[in-house]
Amino acid sequence: MGNNGHKGPGEAVVLPSRPPFSMNPPRLLVIGAGSRGRAYARAVKSSTNGILAAVAEPDDYKRDHFGKTMIWGANSPPPEGTAFTDWRDFITYERDRRARAQAGEDGVPSGVDAAFVCVLDEMHHDVVIALAQLGGLHIMCEKPLATNLQDCINMYAALQSNTIDGDQKAVFSIGHVLRYSPHNILLRQLLLKDRVIGDVLSVVHTEPVGFWHFTHSYVRGNWRRENTSAPSLLTKSCHDIDVILWLLCSPPDNMSPQEVLPHLPSTVSSTGSLQYFKRSRKPYGAGTATNCLSCPIEPSCKYSAKRLYVGDKLVGLGSGNKGWPLSIVLPDIESYGTDQERERALLTKLGEDYDSSISDSQVAQRNWFGRCVYESDNDVCDEQVVTITWDEDPLPDLSGRNGEGGVDSPASSDPMRGRGSKTATFHMVAQTKQVCERYTNIYGVDGEIFADSRAITVQDFKNGQTTTYHPHIESLGHGGGDAGLTRQFVLAVDKVKNHGWSSDKAQRELVGCTLDEVIRSHAMVFCAEEARKEKKVVHWSEWWANEVQNKMSRDT
Repeated sequence: MGNNGHKGPGEAVVLPSRPPFSMNPPRLLVIGAGSRGRAYARAVKSSTNGILAAVAEPDDYKRDHFGKTMIWGANSPPPEGTAFTDWRDFITYERDRRARAQAGEDGVPSGVDAAFVCVLDEMHHDVVIALAQLGGLHIMCEKPLATNLQDCINMYAALQSNTIDGDQKAVFSIGHVLRYSPHNILLRQLLLKDRVIGDVLSVVHTEPVGFWHFTHSYVRGNWRRENTSAPSLLTKSCHDIDVILWLLCSPPDNMSPQEVLPHLPSTVSSTGSLQYFKRSRKPYGAGTATNCLSCPIEPSCKYSAKRLYVGDKLVGLGSGNKGWPLSIVLPDIESYGTDQERERALLTKLGEDYDSSISDSQVAQRNWFGRCVYESDNDVCDEQVVTITWDEDPLPDLSGRNGEGGVDSPASSDPMRGRGSKTATFHMVAQTKQVCERYTNIYGVDGEIFADSRAITVQDFKNGQTTTYHPHIESLGHGGGDAGLTRQFVLAVDKVKNHGWSSDKAQRELVGCTLDEVIRSHAMVFCAEEARKEKKVVHWSEWWANEVQNKMSRDT
């Protein structure tokens, strides 16, 4: 029997505290005041040394509520340059503001230093490119970067030319929040720096989406159709693919300069489909009903919209919830005075339906949260598996090295230095009780790890010891990832603006993710989708050269 060791929060990874405010704090614009825009705004308020200075949002209620609670206060009208109904209005205003300031006009308001892009996925391309062409602003874009590979490549080229002070490339961050949770920071440290299980041989990572969560977002909601959004592997799980590459492909932080080349994958394959949420699975008792409120078996159906959004068993109004997902169904839910008024408004919204008299394009333009999950117009996968393999790829000069990165360094305690053959399997599954509480099995030459959303357990083969770590959960948003990403991005902006850091240093040391890594992880998703649809194994290096590298060369 081995000894059991239990590590408490903070013993292995010390979370940074809220940074002190500079004399001239970073001023931040949020484009899109939906659930993700509000999540980042809350993180700005709680975890960063930046200030929210402006919002761009077409919905009057969302814009006004965001402004009153986050920027200008409940009893004041929005000052100049703080509220925009369209992101294009901000671009126009900012060009004019800069011209006024350059002309020496008195009373010109200060501009913003950075923007959070939190609009619909299919809008990311246009917004980010416009901001990059405007120039001078650091950018954080919610994931995914874009909904197709060519748009990602276009954005990569535009962001390369986005400069501040005329020469430095501006800081860029992507909403891959899983990189920034204390859990995953510790997991990467244990694997790559401490090497607690030696060289990794295999990773099996699962994202349990949740039976009702999947219906909300991917059967009834924004991400249900590939032609209006993107594949569910991209919209739901691109940051899971990113974390896998971060652990197995990106070099650890203690590498010497000659060891920083990423260990690139060899092959990619994938299987998956829309298995369950379709008409062939509809219970006979539901008959011809297309909406939950007119369905004879609604009271017993686990996917009842009334049960989910109004009831008291899951996250409905009856449970005391007034936030997500109710705020998606009824964005102005807080404006109703009583729960009875909220319930009536919710039921009215849920009762909305469509039939053959409404064109497919009209149906696709909006969400239908009361729609029968077996009669919806969804087509994205509700189950998918992705397998990525790596071949042995040792760097030259493996033996006889000393000093920095030499034979005595942690990185070289095994011949491959983390570049041996290995396999990663990712499983996205809808039918789960757990909601996005990811779990991972990692198998190494000296031990194995099981990591869930709350603990990391290490089994050491060499000494028989079991050690369990309990990373501090900073906040509910992706296990602290929302706060962590926001803090690091705003701190990077502050260091460049106020403390003389180069943007390259801030990108590398604080954001910790390069544009190349962003493109690689998104490209991996599109590669996996090609493999799934064409039922083939894709050779990564060839695919990358043809689909990404050659197109980048043409575009730049």
